[in-house]
Amino acid sequence: MSQAPTPPPPPNGVPPPATPSAIPTPAITAPNVTKKAASQGNPAFRAMGLPNWTPKLPSRNWLIFWTIVGSWTGALIYDRQQTKKTKQKWCTLVSHIASEPLPTNVLPRKMTIFLTAPPADSLSSSREHFVEYVKPVLVAAAMDWDVVEGRREGDVRAALAERIRRYRNRAGERVEVAFEETATSVLVPLRERIGVRECEGEKGDIVVGRNAWKEYVRGLHEGWLGPMDAPAEPAEPAAAVSKTVVQEDTTPLPAQGDAASTIEPEETTITKEKKEDETIPPPPEPPAKPLVPLPHNTPESYPSSSLPASIPDHLGPSIAIPFPHILGFFNTPIRMYRFLNRRALADDIGRRTAAAVLAHHRQYQHSSSSSKESSFEASNHPTSSTESSSSEISTASSSSSWEQQSLLLHEEREWHKSVKNAKEYAPERVWLDEPVIDARIGERMRKFEIIATDEERARAIRRGAAGLPGRVGEEGEEKGL
Repeated sequence: MSQAPTPPPPPNGVPPPATPSAIPTPAITAPNVTKKAASQGNPAFRAMGLPNWTPKLPSRNWLIFWTIVGSWTGALIYDRQQTKKTKQKWCTLVSHIASEPLPTNVLPRKMTIFLTAPPADSLSSSREHFVEYVKPVLVAAAMDWDVVEGRREGDVRAALAERIRRYRNRAGERVEVAFEETATSVLVPLRERIGVRECEGEKGDIVVGRNAWKEYVRGLHEGWLGPMDAPAEPAEPAAAVSKTVVQEDTTPLPAQGDAASTIEPEETTITKEKKEDETIPPPPEPPAKPLVPLPHNTPESYPSSSLPASIPDHLGPSIAIPFPHILGFFNTPIRMYRFLNRRALADDIGRRTAAAVLAHHRQYQHSSSSSKESSFEASNHPTSSTESSSSEISTASSSSSWEQQSLLLHEEREWHKSVKNAKEYAPERVWLDEPVIDARIGERMRKFEIIATDEERARAIRRGAAGLPGRVGEEGEEKGL
């Protein structure tokens, strides 16, 4: 066996460079890393076939979305629950009236509701407002009511004045033109014949909104201070009717031999018929009936008017119900706030309606001052409209202030700007003019007001202290649970 020849030694004693194969490589050992097994989740969920869901925070956009949706939903649900409890509080306060016995020949107490369409909107919004806040309290007390609706400015004023004139007519005052029969005028003598009478006590009026309240006050003055018959309308100048005399054509006819003799008689007859048609005037058109009846008097005629003998010592009590109604895109934040805070409005309207049902009333306040600043008047009085009353009325109203003039005054700032435009059907601008109160009518008006005892009962009902399902009171005591 032959051996491989050894290489010759390098010169000068320098060792040759080592080849790569001759470099020793250290042994690399893998680290002792244990691979973590994936979590299998809850075995109970896994047995039911549910996925292995690991909780984690959502992304930024989802956090913003769910925060907004959750906050809005929570605020809405809380407000609706509190609104429902508030309505139930006032309904429970007056529910004892429904359980009182009533004779079979006595009608239940009937109130009158005055509704009118708000500016730049329809009557349906006023109806919904009445059904939402006022009607539940009336139903809980088993009250009856009659609704007077107005679709345009002046309807409520005309309807109320007409009712008062009918009352004066039944009391003996005569009218030149008899009133048209209505369902009420037909039922009244029938009920008297069979012995059915109305409930004793105050009936009362509920007026919804500032614009309806202004027409209510104007209708009272027109009905009690105005004449029974409508004033004569201004006569229109008679149109001059031209009377054209048609002269007969005495021109002799041409001889039979002429060529045009067969055509001229026909042309003459047609010309005469055209002249006769032109001379006959068209029949006069009947005068158009105004959409809103004209008022029987004006505020300027209040001092010179005499009271009728049939007017009572005090008129039926009344109460003004707030109707916040604002339109416009830029008012969206205000509308959103009111949408989420209906509980405050329900409490205010429920208190006023309960006061009308319980029939506690007082006289409207009156103060004589030139500054028009009193305890019942709003601090921010609007400026006078461009179509204000005469200077005499302005001077008279500045020397005396009535509470009726300032009720719901803040609602006028939220009226749509279209209310300031002239209306062809409105004989007077009741919504824009300041209410004028005659002292003889203002002193006879009464206002429904809830007393302190009923307020305390309502708070006790809200806390559940009256044996009803309640909640934890403000003092931290759990009552009625």
